[in-house]
Amino acid sequence: MIVVYGIKEYLNPIKAGLSEVIHGCMQSVLGMPEDKRAHRFMPMDAEDFYYPGGRTPAYTVIEINMMQGRTPETQKVLIKALFREIESELGIAPADIEVTIKEQPAHCWGFRGMTGDEARDLRYAIEV
Repeated sequence: MIVVYGIKEYLNPIKAGLSEVIHGCMQSVLGMPEDKRAHRFMPMDAEDFYYPGGRTPAYTVIEINMMQGRTPETQKVLIKALFREIESELGIAPADIEVTIKEQPAHCWGFRGMTGDEARDLRYAIEV
């Protein structure tokens, strides 16, 4: 699952495009299937979204929650692809993008009535 935070006046107009870019990176780097898109957008009022100095109001936070298994190298490729593609497709500078990958063991995930370590029918690899 991916959660995206930003100031609503900047995030709302680009939600669909940002979802496309994020999912494209997830597909090309991690091999995620087309229908495996779980994005949550959290547009916020400016007074509720504090961000570091040197950033603009376009500052956007992307939290990627995933099961453990991807190598550090794969994770770095994903982060760099996001910086590159978001800038190319949406014009947001890498300085205004923050990406955090949060990994949890498969047994900490629950979906379709089972835990992640019980799932045997995933159409994508976890260990890449």
